[in-house]
Amino acid sequence: MADLRTTPTAVRSPFRATTTEIDWADGHKGIYPHEILRGYCPCAGCQGHSGSVRFLAGGDTSIKTIEPVGDYALHLAWGDGHDTGIYTFRYLRALCQCAECVPADRRDERAERQRL
Repeated sequence: MADLRTTPTAVRSPFRATTTEIDWADGHKGIYPHEILRGYCPCAGCQGHSGSVRFLAGGDTSIKTIEPVGDYALHLAWGDGHDTGIYTFRYLRALCQCAECVPADRRDERAERQRL
């Protein structure tokens, strides 16, 4: 049985938007600022092969394309051509920046995270 917490039902990222929204099957609506998605790009070029993921500032945060990868992830291509990150649904759920997932006083933290 699929985990409803990591099963998207809709993905919205309008042209020139600065956030992407994902509706999850458990009723949660995830908010993903592009700065967070780009900064926590999970690709080996950005993160290496360690057990943790760190925030890397910089890069173009405009999303050129979003494509599904099987039934487990999204592939994001950024405006500057960077396109090697595969964002699993489990990873995306962990990056959610909505008020329920990240209290306002922690929104500006860019902490190191465990690799999922």
